[in-house]
Amino acid sequence: MPFYEYAFLNDDGSLGETFELMQSMKDDAFKVHPETGKPIKRLISIPGVATKYSEASDKKKLSDSNLDRLGFTKYEKSGDGTWDKRTGDGPQSISRD
Repeated sequence: MPFYEYAFLNDDGSLGETFELMQSMKDDAFKVHPETGKPIKRLISIPGVATKYSEASDKKKLSDSNLDRLGFTKYEKSGDGTWDKRTGDGPQSISRD
């Protein structure tokens, strides 16, 4: 069963604290909180769906070639505490000193 996001309704009709409730997809939205009886409203939320393309898309956006194309410089931390340039303009390495 999925979780749905709800919010308490304040006296002025504005939304208050949010929380999640698990319920069947066949059930109607709750109008009152099942434990407290306070009025609530189900919210429309973006689902957290992970697909096999999500990570690849992010990796492509953050690839050395794409960052260089967009004019960014990318550094990675090396074992000796310095940061070595992977792509872009700037010094070959940087350190805290």
